[in-house]
Amino acid sequence: MSDKGMGTRLVHVGAASRAYDVHVGAGTLDELGSIVHKTGNGRTCVITETNVGPLYANAVENSLREASIDVAERLTFPAGEPSKNLAVLGGLLEGLAERELTRDDAVIALGGGVTGDIAGLAAALYLRGIRVIQVPTSLLAMVDSSVGGKTAVDLAAGKNLVGAFWQPSAVVADVRCLASVPRSLFVDSCGEVIKHAVLADAALLDELTERPLSSSASDEERLARVVTRNVEIKRDVVAADEREHGARQTLNLGHTIGHAIEAASDFTLGHGSCVAAGLCMMARAAAHKGWCTGETSARIVRCVAAHGLPTGSDLPADLLLHYMAHDKKRHGDSVNIVVPAEIGRAEVRRVSLGELRELVALGREGDE
Repeated sequence: MSDKGMGTRLVHVGAASRAYDVHVGAGTLDELGSIVHKTGNGRTCVITETNVGPLYANAVENSLREASIDVAERLTFPAGEPSKNLAVLGGLLEGLAERELTRDDAVIALGGGVTGDIAGLAAALYLRGIRVIQVPTSLLAMVDSSVGGKTAVDLAAGKNLVGAFWQPSAVVADVRCLASVPRSLFVDSCGEVIKHAVLADAALLDELTERPLSSSASDEERLARVVTRNVEIKRDVVAADEREHGARQTLNLGHTIGHAIEAASDFTLGHGSCVAAGLCMMARAAAHKGWCTGETSARIVRCVAAHGLPTGSDLPADLLLHYMAHDKKRHGDSVNIVVPAEIGRAEVRRVSLGELRELVALGREGDE
């Protein structure tokens, strides 16, 4: 990855608890060592998983050593959402302790969203918090989970129910890593890209509908531009509301139903696909309720369909409602939902569990 190609794009995230830069480009893994060095002194430990580690861990550790950074023996866990649990988290924490990392040291979270979530949480908990540098290798992680400081693992009752807000000290997104991502996983990740476009960028939504995103090497410049724009959208929301008391809740667009679909499928469906389905179902329901126009709903569904993502779910309504009742956004007998008021603007509404059942039914009407 010596040819850096285009220049690295920087997005500064001014979160209240910690400000940091997101570095996006083609070949940015080569710059990792110098970027980490600027965040502080100390040793590093790469946490990765069994699919990504063989591809990029050596390059990452070489970049760190070239910057005169001491590298501890890496920690690797089995790839996949089922590993995002308390037992694997405990093993990673024991591994950090065995390597005698101190508060001056840092975790390098190398991988997709699962790695970023569990390695970020390990960094947040170990010694009450050490630095974490997020190195996302999937599109989903680049545009969403690596930015904003949310870290978590799953419980049997639902997704991301144990976690902490822990901002990274830097994020390094190399779009060349996307060339090694299986096409199905890349397409799945586009669900979050579409969500961001619905939230804040109508022109991007139209572009994605007309020309679905591709992981082709010839598309590196476009990928870097789209990833950067997505990071900017999330940055603006996180800077205004770091801990999800207000505006940050809008980033959950598509997630209330989407997380339920994900959990009800026993995590056999990808996160982005579930968000896409939840986004379409909520858009249809909002149109039926008069919270948005039919054209707004149709534009969302068209973009999702153009990427080959699901526009709905045939899972039993009672099963979805069971998981939605355990959602983090529940308040007593009500749940906060996010609806697309128009392309570029979303609203948070509080509804009862009974109203949520109605929305699921309405969201299925017209699904093909």
